[in-house]
Amino acid sequence: MFEQGLFITAALSVNEGVSLEEAKAAVEQFCRDMNSEPGCSMAVAMQDTKDARRFIFWERYDDNAAFDAHFQAKHTQDFIALGYTQLEQAFEASLMEAGEQQ
Repeated sequence: MFEQGLFITAALSVNEGVSLEEAKAAVEQFCRDMNSEPGCSMAVAMQDTKDARRFIFWERYDDNAAFDAHFQAKHTQDFIALGYTQLEQAFEASLMEAGEQQ
């Protein structure tokens, strides 16, 4: 399924006064850009079914260095600079070893 790495789950909400359609287009482009990053094997955004102005991101990076590089990437800086969204919450996780699963 997946190899060990750094898994990120993040919730972003669209800021007041920002068009949902513009924000959605920016999120879609941002995911395409993230998926081209070295060390990022998955970047998917989903729209919350109860709050259309919230997006949930699932991302997988090979390691912390790849995740750190993600924040230095021009497309990441450009997305942040748009000011369309704000981070609500984020989680970092790693896969459990087979013997640890319950």
